[in-house]
Amino acid sequence: MSETVQTAAPPSRYDASMAADHASWLARLDEICADEGYFEPLGARHHAFFADEGPTLIVSFETVEQVRARKDQMPFALSVAAPRGWSQLCILSEGETWYRDPAVYRYFDRLVDDAFFEDFDRVLFYGAGMGGYAACAFSVCAPGATVLAAAPRATQDPAVAGWDRRTLDARRLNFTDRFGFAPDMVEGTGEVFILHDPRDVMDAMHAALFTRPFVTQLRTPFLGARPDQALDAMGLLPGLLADAAEGRLSATRFARLWRSRRSFGPWLRAMLTHVEAQGSLRRALGICRSVNARLQAPRFRRRQTEIEAQLGGKG
Repeated sequence: MSETVQTAAPPSRYDASMAADHASWLARLDEICADEGYFEPLGARHHAFFADEGPTLIVSFETVEQVRARKDQMPFALSVAAPRGWSQLCILSEGETWYRDPAVYRYFDRLVDDAFFEDFDRVLFYGAGMGGYAACAFSVCAPGATVLAAAPRATQDPAVAGWDRRTLDARRLNFTDRFGFAPDMVEGTGEVFILHDPRDVMDAMHAALFTRPFVTQLRTPFLGARPDQALDAMGLLPGLLADAAEGRLSATRFARLWRSRRSFGPWLRAMLTHVEAQGSLRRALGICRSVNARLQAPRFRRRQTEIEAQLGGKG
């Protein structure tokens, strides 16, 4: 998908899969970053992982739990950056902190004071959900950077987003001080891409708060609240990050890539379920026939036979 995708595996040193517990995992990350980069704590509940490899930088936000659930126990964005010789900075949180921590603020202040982001030709901020919020909120520190955020929250301040009751615990955090309201923090960036499922009402309402002319809404209907996971399962997410980092991502390019959903089982099943819930058997039959003409899909073949029987051969 990306013109510069390389097939070589990431350097072997980017692997923490042998870590048996939290302490040994932290020690392994420190070891990995010892030569080129650093790994350091940011207060009690955050860490900064920096791999210094090249003039393009991906800044990502993930939880420790997400990273340790992967086979190599390394940040997702590193799997995009390392094969391309890019640098990667990942801010890791211990739990759902929403990165609302003065220690994190001070860290980004230090990066700005040290002109850290000016050392790179291109900078991409990436995250999903809580990480998407942070990617937008902290992008203000790197003027001209690109942002790719999947289902980001604009804020968890109940005075602004009281309609979103999904993470009520987050309301105890302060979203009114520095780096608080994400749609304001993207001012000064280059381009901002907001991936979301417009059928998810809460995510769509958050996405609608990003109104700047340089914001592009990339809509992924029927992918649900975690479009990043679905796009990764489709094999699209690494290329999307690469395209965004290299300045090639656009609504048109995404639309072409989005066509591959027509071969993605979970999307097809969600579409069929929706159509059948509306009571439109003929539309459901059309979906089944389209899928069965292109794919080996026993479930859709069985459903086609059932619908044809229900319609009495009149479909």
